Amino acid sequence: MAEEPTRALSDVLDQLENAARGESIKVEDVVEKLGHKSFAALMLIFSLISTSPASAIPGITTTVAGVVFILVVQMIAGRTCVWLPGIITRRQMSSAKLCQGIGWLRKPVQLVEGFTRPRLTFLLRRPWLLLPLFLILALTLFMPVMEVIPTTGSIASAVIALFAAGLLTRDGIFVALSLIPLGGLPVAVWYFGFGS
Repeated sequence: MAEEPTRALSDVLDQLENAARGESIKVEDVVEKLGHKSFAALMLIFSLISTSPASAIPGITTTVAGVVFILVVQMIAGRTCVWLPGIITRRQMSSAKLCQGIGWLRKPVQLVEGFTRPRLTFLLRRPWLLLPLFLILALTLFMPVMEVIPTTGSIASAVIALFAAGLLTRDGIFVALSLIPLGGLPVAVWYFGFGS
């Protein structure tokens, strides 16, 4: 199989944009559109939403943290089908703001796609995959606190998006790159945000 850049990331944005009909869209509609087995796609979408202008919506960083936490726990447990509680799936987002965020993400996503290709795929299998998953799990516990520290929630979400992009495009280099900020971000947030 030729190692060529894929449109996997843009395809996820296309699917989400197609699902955004009417005035609002429920989280359960996003899950239905992307598929109940699409852990990486769902992680990518929700983390990208939190890096886009939609992150200005109060509580969005905490919501994204909750969704990613639940997805990662299931991935660590080896589940093959996504489950999210009703309190999350019933939440609604403005379709207009969501589409605005998708439009804002198009160019950076296309740029990233130019560098992605299947490589170092052993990093996408256990036990190697467990390290970034546990680091993301720890990061999501910090994210609700990041709501009060400007831009940190978006940075954390961008790091998660980097990992999810690597997972979705089978690019172990992106997964490896995500390990650097994943290990350092919670420490930096605590030190600069709450240290003396």
